[in-house]
Amino acid sequence: MLNIINASNSSERDPAVSSNKTKETDESVENFINSVDNEQKRNDSWDMIALMTKITGSEPKMWGSSLIGFGQYHYKYESGREGDFFITGFSPRKASFTVYIMPGFDGYKEQMARLGPHKTGKSCLYLKNLDVVEREVLEEIIRDSVEVMRERYPDR
Repeated sequence: MLNIINASNSSERDPAVSSNKTKETDESVENFINSVDNEQKRNDSWDMIALMTKITGSEPKMWGSSLIGFGQYHYKYESGREGDFFITGFSPRKASFTVYIMPGFDGYKEQMARLGPHKTGKSCLYLKNLDVVEREVLEEIIRDSVEVMRERYPDR
């Protein structure tokens, strides 16, 4: 999330500037989860919804066709690109269960060492199986990342 500054007024946004293609939708989170073929990923999804709802105080919303997000913030890059995205979320993808830790993982070295089997991308935590990770550590990472995002984007 480098070079992001808060948008001060939504009326100042230039619609000609590129924005995030993944947006919140009105699709049903329940229908999406029920459509997941893998029973374990369906169960993990319900567990993750309970956890993220507890942490964020926000209801789950569909973002695009396969992301479930909680909360929202507005970002704006120096380039002019801006948009809204969820503060945290997940997707029960076929290859792995993906948890979105928006601040990235630089501040979580100790927790990542205790988490259990995982891989990471810039803001993506890839878990093959939630049963083999330390749930308390996962909750700690998610909780801290939500606090970081709320500090960076206090308007949301």
